[in-house]
Amino acid sequence: MKKLSIVLCVVLAFGILGVNVAGLVVNASAGRQLAETNRTVSNLQNGLHTLRTDMTEFRADVTSFHDTILQQNQTDEDPGQEDDVLIAGSYTIRSTSAVSDAYLSGDRSALDDKQKETLDMASSILGEIITDGMTDYEKEKAVYEWMTTHLTHDSGLLTVIPETQADCDNPYGVLKYHNAVCVGYATTFRLFMQMLEIPCKVVHNSECYHSWDLVNLNGSWYHTDIYSDVGSASYAHFNMTDTMQGQNQSWNREYFPPADNTEYCYVCMGAVDEDDIYHVPAAMREAMNERKNLLSLRFGSSLDENQAQVVQQMLSNIQDRMYYSSEFNNTYMDWSWLPISDGYVLAVNFQWSSDEPVEPDAEITEEQYQKLEKAVEDAFGDLTENYDPDDWDSDEYYRNDDCGLNAVG
Repeated sequence: MKKLSIVLCVVLAFGILGVNVAGLVVNASAGRQLAETNRTVSNLQNGLHTLRTDMTEFRADVTSFHDTILQQNQTDEDPGQEDDVLIAGSYTIRSTSAVSDAYLSGDRSALDDKQKETLDMASSILGEIITDGMTDYEKEKAVYEWMTTHLTHDSGLLTVIPETQADCDNPYGVLKYHNAVCVGYATTFRLFMQMLEIPCKVVHNSECYHSWDLVNLNGSWYHTDIYSDVGSASYAHFNMTDTMQGQNQSWNREYFPPADNTEYCYVCMGAVDEDDIYHVPAAMREAMNERKNLLSLRFGSSLDENQAQVVQQMLSNIQDRMYYSSEFNNTYMDWSWLPISDGYVLAVNFQWSSDEPVEPDAEITEEQYQKLEKAVEDAFGDLTENYDPDDWDSDEYYRNDDCGLNAVG
């Protein structure tokens, strides 16, 4: 009996010891979890503090930007002048007359090296696109077409653009590097017009963040915004009236001359008379099948607000269908109503994407191709010794894809 009591006491002691050890283990685990939780909370608090700091700085930046714009709008930042106007706080509209005067006079002695290079580049371009017998309108159109189709990107692979920002607001940077802001396109277009002895002015909007041109043809002024049409050559912003440009921009109309003639307004010149609003979809499809950049339909003064809303809804429905079309889903379309003296013109602009690869100007000869193939094979042939392009089945590859790319249906 005494031995049994001793055994029971020992068992009880070990039991109590086990419970205490278990308790210590649990407490240690809980302690580690608590410490980890504390670290997590601390990290979250630090992250929250950083986020609050970033938000404070962001609000300060927004407030500063707002104050700058407000201050700019409340001052006489929009002077009655053409040159020496700061645009977007970074780019200055500068005179181009020194280069154009040298072109017209044949005396380039007063030009610096950069101006001489600008003159050479501009002269070469005019020599390519301007021919004898052209009217001023035809000359302007030729310059517009060259600028909107050739200044979208550089064609070579070795083009170097040093200090691009320093030259993106002047003709030198535009013609040499094909990289510019609106000021660069506007001053370059003006330079060409001056060299062709066509009156032209660079216009800046009232908020001083955009610039474009006013060009004079046969005594009437027209707005042309090269920057807005670069890459598309859609003529959407070519020879506009004040009413047309005024839908998107405001400017100092007391200083700059009015543009109220539609004789050389491209959108109006090509407009087709239309008297049935429900014929618009058919006209749209025909223009799209022919890959036109612009469709202009002229409606008479009898067009009312309700009919315009119907046309608007049809255009929206067409745009929705284009999105789901394999043929037109990459086509960008926009439209606007342009009031004219005897009615309205519906201008629809298309921007067509191209799937064609951009080829470099310098073609690779057959001899060069054979040499490059051998060089690649000598260095990397061991990586593709079992590779036969004729055996490669892209469908089979995707069916056996191990990356989960075909996990969905």
